[in-house]
Amino acid sequence: MNRRQRHAAILRLLQEHPIATQTELAQALHDAGHDVVQTTVSRDIHELGLVKVRSADGRLVYAPPEAAEAERVDAISVAFARWALDVEPSGHLVVVTTPHGYASPLAQAIDLGRHPRIAGTIAGENTVLLVAREPATGADLAAEIRTILLQGAA
Repeated sequence: MNRRQRHAAILRLLQEHPIATQTELAQALHDAGHDVVQTTVSRDIHELGLVKVRSADGRLVYAPPEAAEAERVDAISVAFARWALDVEPSGHLVVVTTPHGYASPLAQAIDLGRHPRIAGTIAGENTVLLVAREPATGADLAAEIRTILLQGAA
């Protein structure tokens, strides 16, 4: 089996089963008929850019890099739904109002989540200033946040 076939097999196995360790991955590959050693599995994990994400049962398991991106976007949505009260766009900026003391946790969640259309945040006590990453505008970003807030209210 060549490297490309092995990588495809690994990605398929990750979709089918939660795999938490290199040993589990090597065993799953072996069970699927692929003879590999741990060092090859380690290299494949690096080459594929696999990340650890939390599974439904709370375990950290391997996943393709796009799974982590989806998890980060979900975390940002949860933070907006939890702490944002109102949004107001202005040019390439958005002012997000929060309850007193919740601006910093919201800004931190946004920063950690690396939202693709947010270049950065500045937090006060009850407001967060978001800077939209071009070509997005503040109005685009505010509309997205309002949609999240409306979903949280439902």
